[in-house]
Parts: sequence; structure tokens; C-alpha cells
Amino acid sequence: MFSSALKSFSSNIAANYIIASSPSSVAGAWKVFDGKKKSTGKAVSIFVFDRKSLEHQGGGLESRSSASSKRKIHDEVVERLKKEASSLARLRHPNILELAEPVEDTRNGGLMFATEPITATLAGLLADEDDNHKMRSNDGRVSRFIAEGADGDSKKVTIDELEIQKGLLQVAKGLEFLHESASLVHGNLTPEAIYINQKSDWKISGLGFSGPPDASTSPSNTPPIALSELLYHDHRLPRNVQLNLDYTSPDFVLDTNISSSADMFSLGLVILALYNSPHESPLHTGGNITAYKKFFSSSSSVPTASNNFLCTKPLPRQLLADVLPRLITRKPAQRMNSREFQQCSFFDNILMSTIQFLDSLPAKNPNEKSQFMRGLPRVLEQFPKSVLDKKVLPALLEETKDRELLPLVLANVFKIVEILPSRQRTFTDTVLPQLRDIFHSPIPKASSGERDMSKEPALIVVLDKIGFIAENCPGKSFKDDVLPIIQLGLESPTHSVVDKSLTCLSSILGILDFSTIKNDLFPIVANVFTKTSSLSIKVRGLEALGLLCAGNPTISSTGTTAPNGAILDKYTVQEKVVPLLKGIKTKEPAVIMAALTVFKEVGKIVDADFLAMNILPTLWSFSLGPLLNLEQFQAYMTLIKTMSSKIEQEQTRKLRDLASNSSNGFENVRSNDLMSMPSNDPFGSSVGEVDFERLVLGKSDASRPQVQRSHTGHSSSPTWPDSTNSMTSVLQSQQAPSSRAITPDHALSSFATLQPSSPPSSAGSTQFSPHVWNGVQSMQPLQPMQPLQPRFVQPANTGSNSWMNPPASKMGSTSWVSPPPTSTSIAWGNSQAAQNGFANIGSLNGKPASAMRTNNFGIPPPPSTTNQGGTNTGLDKYESLI
Repeated sequence: MFSSALKSFSSNIAANYIIASSPSSVAGAWKVFDGKKKSTGKAVSIFVFDRKSLEHQGGGLESRSSASSKRKIHDEVVERLKKEASSLARLRHPNILELAEPVEDTRNGGLMFATEPITATLAGLLADEDDNHKMRSNDGRVSRFIAEGADGDSKKVTIDELEIQKGLLQVAKGLEFLHESASLVHGNLTPEAIYINQKSDWKISGLGFSGPPDASTSPSNTPPIALSELLYHDHRLPRNVQLNLDYTSPDFVLDTNISSSADMFSLGLVILALYNSPHESPLHTGGNITAYKKFFSSSSSVPTASNNFLCTKPLPRQLLADVLPRLITRKPAQRMNSREFQQCSFFDNILMSTIQFLDSLPAKNPNEKSQFMRGLPRVLEQFPKSVLDKKVLPALLEETKDRELLPLVLANVFKIVEILPSRQRTFTDTVLPQLRDIFHSPIPKASSGERDMSKEPALIVVLDKIGFIAENCPGKSFKDDVLPIIQLGLESPTHSVVDKSLTCLSSILGILDFSTIKNDLFPIVANVFTKTSSLSIKVRGLEALGLLCAGNPTISSTGTTAPNGAILDKYTVQEKVVPLLKGIKTKEPAVIMAALTVFKEVGKIVDADFLAMNILPTLWSFSLGPLLNLEQFQAYMTLIKTMSSKIEQEQTRKLRDLASNSSNGFENVRSNDLMSMPSNDPFGSSVGEVDFERLVLGKSDASRPQVQRSHTGHSSSPTWPDSTNSMTSVLQSQQAPSSRAITPDHALSSFATLQPSSPPSSAGSTQFSPHVWNGVQSMQPLQPMQPLQPRFVQPANTGSNSWMNPPASKMGSTSWVSPPPTSTSIAWGNSQAAQNGFANIGSLNGKPASAMRTNNFGIPPPPSTTNQGGTNTGLDKYESLI
């Protein structure tokens, strides 16, 4: 129940608008809050009056009057304030404060209404200027006021001569509307009744005391002004809800006459307050009618030209001579009206005339608009920056809807932004959204299906200012809002627009990231370069490709260097840029020489191999163009020689690195690596060596003899002696009863070192089985088709008839030395080994003897020798083999 009752008292404005928590300014009895409509986001100013603000003024009211009398006085004040807001709903004029939401009653008995956004009142601005003046010396500088908005933004409002002239002229136009069109007298024209909006325009409000003049014959819904009530100053009420006698005309107080001339007298006092220090009226009555009458009882106390109108500062000559004497005068008939005031010499200067023409620009014909826009740049620098920012710039942006004037309007807009000190904020917040609306909207198509060219001239203006835009636009906004405009220019069928678009690339590379350049910008540039038939666009395209490959820093208009942080990568250059260069068909020197610049940048990126295989042939082809002169040909030859030298140095370095690795033991490492792998070496790796020795010795690892081998500097296939002289050409050993050592015969220099290896064995490989006779190890070739079985012959059986075993009577227990083999036998052994595939001997490495089932070795066993009577003994028994 309580919540429903609370809802019934809630305001429609409070429900539909977002209202700031603290007021931005105070206007009389109203507190002004910044607001925004929830549905549209439109900014407004919300005026709020709290009835409780009237309570503290009447602290002793209960003791002197009844509660009903107190309530009646408060009700009168509320009705007067409600009349002020209601009058705005009936009066619609550019110089009258615009009403957005009508006045509403709040749950506490207060009032609330919404208007167009305002910055401050003239009274608040002047009061803050006085406060600032106390904190600085009075050096005659231009007065400035800085207001802090509800959102924390600093809003600077400047009051200078032109701002005063412009504001007073707008107030005069508002009074003209009230006097002539609405047949009303304002009645209380003070600095608190003049509001300044976001465009720095002065608007009239505070119409709570307004009414028709006495001589009015036109019907009016506004009740007449009751001077007897208005002139009575009630101390129980705040002064800001009563008539301000300091700006009231003597027509009200002395003559009780209500006429429009009374507002012109009040306007004269407002002018004096603008130039006075402090900024207040020269009449100080304190709300007392007696004090007011005393001012006009003596000529010395009345503001006149003889006493500088009681102003503490010098007044402008035009005001002092022509305007103020016809405003601040006792006789109403001698005062000028609002129309005459607008035509006085005070407003006769080029800047004010420009503002007046700008205000009436929508009503001008196209020829007058064009002439105005062409001449405006000559006077823009004479305007105060506040006027440019708040008045001229918004007025020009309103004219961007006219497509015929769009190029001229944008040229003036950019010039204004360049003049302003807050150019970055102004461009981002004000100009950029307008450009987005103009160029991002779909371009209408003509009936023939061709592109509408209405925006092309304006597009050229924007492209000319890309450097300035890049400096004053954040990176994300530039990518989202400005880059599409450049892409639109690149896709234009007009060569001049495409040329401008390609030229501006040097200004934007520093603000775009690598991904955007590669994926968004480069494809469009490549497409333009490929499809264009214009020689100048070809050259511009090559210059753009050179920039994309080089990534050189760009120089801003302020002289600072902006490094480009992103260029095309090597893959894109090799796979996409170089094919574009190879596809050039024209032999025009301008194109060929522009391509030379791109080749120079490409040569800094790609590898030497790519240069040799892809770039140099194309360079030679281009250098032999029939239209090149000697100087151009030499330029190509210089690049060719430079790239060739680079290729030579790179290749030389590679080969030297390879040679250095070989000299540092690369061949030995390589040989060892090969020995550890399966190969055709008949004696494989060390693993095979271990297996072979264990196989032939039949002993454990602890009793394995150490084998020493000599290595030669070159690798060769080992030679193996034939069966007839195996005992005399292989071993030279010494037998001991308990231990023995096997060493190669170093005297046989031609016998290659045996290196075991472990390749996989095959059934067709030559196999050997170890035998031991009398402690001497020997190799005996296996017979074909015989299984491999290790045989261990004991010395007790030395009398067996083995072809490799010497006679037992000769062997004994002492060591024997075989004679060196003849060269014939060694050669024969080598040839036989080669013929019978001894390179596959190493395949037995690491395999047990039982793994082999057959043997295809083709050398027949040597003839057996018998020890018959008369048979040779010793070395003579080998006579048959020689």
C-alpha cells in the first residue's frame, strides 16, 4: 500500500529520465540537474523546485501570522514558478529557452520540468568570474569561467567582446519576439533570467513576472501584471522568488506603467553588469522601494554618460555613445526598441555580421550559401575560440545535410578544429560522428546501376586531412570510423579520389596494427594496382606497395616522428607482392622505375635463395626495357649487383660454415656414426665385436681378451687371405699356458683394419666358425650347407688331419711365427673376397652361430696334407701351395 501511494506521487520525468545526483547550476529558485532520456539518450536539463526551500526564510512566521497565511504566500510563489515553466510551453523561439517536458508537481509539493541542455545562467557565470577575479590580478585579460559538469567534464565558457555582442543580440531577438509577436512584457529581465546553452547561445527564461502591456489590444492568455503585489518585497520569502528591483525600470516603480520599453531599460542595466566589476547592477536597492526612489531623486546617482553610467570599468565607445544613452533614460519614449537595438553600431563588425548571416543561413539561397562558405575561412581565425567551438562549428555541421555544400562545409569544419586548442576532443566527440553518418551510410545508386558521385568532392576533402585526423583520433576509432572512408576512396571510379587515397597511406601506417594492414588495407591496394588502367594510379600503387614493404616512419604535421610499427611480413611479400611486380606488363619508364623502389625494399626482406631464383630474373627483364635511358638502366644494374653480392656473400658464408664443421672432426664423427649403423662393412660396430669375440672364445666378459686394432686415415674394404696361406698371412701370435693375447700383424701394412659391425644376417652370407688349435685362434671357412656349430679342439687331439692345423710334433707348447704372405697370395685373397661378397661378412655380427642354417660360400677347402714318409716338414709342406 505504501509503495503504491509513493508511486502515485512519482513524477513522469523522474521515471523516464536519468537524473544526475547533484545539480550542475542554480537558477533563481530552481536547481538545475543534467539529465538524459532513457529511451533516446537525448540530453536535457531538469529544473527542480523544492517547496521546503521556502520554510527557513520564515523562522518567525508562526508567531506573527497563522499557518494559513503562510501557506497562502507559499502557494503564490509556487504558482508564479509554475507560470514561468508554463510560459515556455507556449513560447517557441530560437532565443527563448526550449521546453522538453512540461512542468509537473512532485510528491513533496515541488515542481519539475525539463528543457534543452544548458551550461549556466548569466548570473552564475558572472558570479564565478568575480570569484576568479579575486584570485588573480586585475590585468585586463579576457574574463573566463570554468564550470564543472555533472559528469566531471570541464566546460569553459568565455566572455569576451564578441561573446557579449552575440549574446546581447540574441537577447534582443528574444525580446523582439516577446514584444511584437507574443505581446508580452518580460517584467524581470535580469542575468538570472538569461541562460546559456551548450552552443553558447543566450536564451531568455524567467517569465514568472511576464504579462501583457497596458496598451495591448490583442487577446492574451497571460494575466496582467499586478504591480502592487510584485513591488512589495516580503522578507519572509527568498529574494530569488521576488522581483529584483536592481534591474527594474522606473516605469514600474515610479510611473506604475507597464510597457515593452521597461524591458529595454532592464537590458541596459544588464549590459552595465557585464562590464562592471564586480558584475552587478549599478543600482543597489536591497529590495527596498524607498532606496530605489532615492537613486532617481538626484541626477548624480542616476546612471548617465557623464558618470560612465556608474560603471567601474571603461565601456566600449559604441555603447557609451550610441546605445546606453538610449536605453538607460528616464523617459520611455526616448528609448530604442528591440529592433532598433539590433541595428545599432555596436553590432556593426565583420564577425557579428558573419554570425548573423550564419544564424539565417537556412533561409539563404544556394548561391549565397556557396559564397558565404568560400569566404568564411578568411575570418575564422579572428573569432574567439569559444565562439568557434560553441557557435560556428555546430552551425556548420548542421549544413552537412546539403550535399552540394558538403565539400565547402567540411573544409571550414577542419579549419575550425585545427584552430581550437582542444582539437582532439572536438574532433572525436563532434566531427567524427558526423563524418561517420555522412560516409558510412550506403551511397545511393543511380538508375543505371553506377555509383552516385555526389559525395566524391567531399571525400577528397576528408582524404586531404587524413594526416590531421590520424594525429587527433584514437586508434580504435580510426580503424572503425576513418579506415572505411579510405577504403571507400580506394574503391572509387574517380582517379583523383583513388590517387588521394593511395597518397594518404604514408600518414596512416603508424596508427594501424599489423593485422589490419595485412588483412584489410593491403588487399584493396593490391586490387587497385592490378585492375587500374591509369599510368598515374599504377605509379601511386607501386609507391604504396613500397611503403607497405618498407614501413618507414612518417613525419607528422607537428614535426614529430611517428614510427610505423607494422609492415608486411616476409611470406606476404614473397607470395603476394612479388607476383604483383612480375605481372607488370607495361614498359613505361615511370612504372619500371617505381617498381625498382619496391624491389629495393623487397630485397631487404626476402632470403638470398629467393633473390636468386625469383627477383634477379625479373630485374634483368625490367632492366632491358626498350624505353629506359642510360641512367635508369644503371640504376637497375646497381641493384642487380647489390643483390648478387648479397647472394654471393650468403652462399660463401654457408660453405665456409660447412668447411669449418668438417675440419673440426666432422668426418671422424660422421665415420663413427656410420660405423654404429648397419652398413656393408664386413666387421661392424663395437657391439658386433663383443658378440663375435664371445662367440669364438666361449668365455665370459671377465675373461675376454682385449683386442687392439690399428686405424688408417682412409676407409677401405678389408682383405681376407685365401685358405691356402691363411696361417702365414694373418696371424703372428704367441701362446702361453695360462693366458694369451691376439694382436694384428703390424708388418702387414696393406692389410686393412678389421672393424666389426652388426648388420642383419642373411642365409646367403659367408659364415666363419672359430677354431682353436693348441691355443691359437684361426678362422676356417664353413662348408656349404653345413650348420654353424662352434668347435673347440683340445691340444690332445692335435693329431687330427685338419687342413689348418700344423703337425703336433712341430707345434708343441711354444709359440710359432708364420712367414709373411706373398703379394700374390694377398692379392688373390682380396680378389676372391671381392668376388665372393665379403662385404656381407659383417652381417653375422651379433648373431649366434646356430642362427645360420646353410652357407653358400664358394671357395673350396684347401687340399688336406698327410704326413707320410718322405713328406716335407716345416715350411716345405706348403710347397704345393706356392
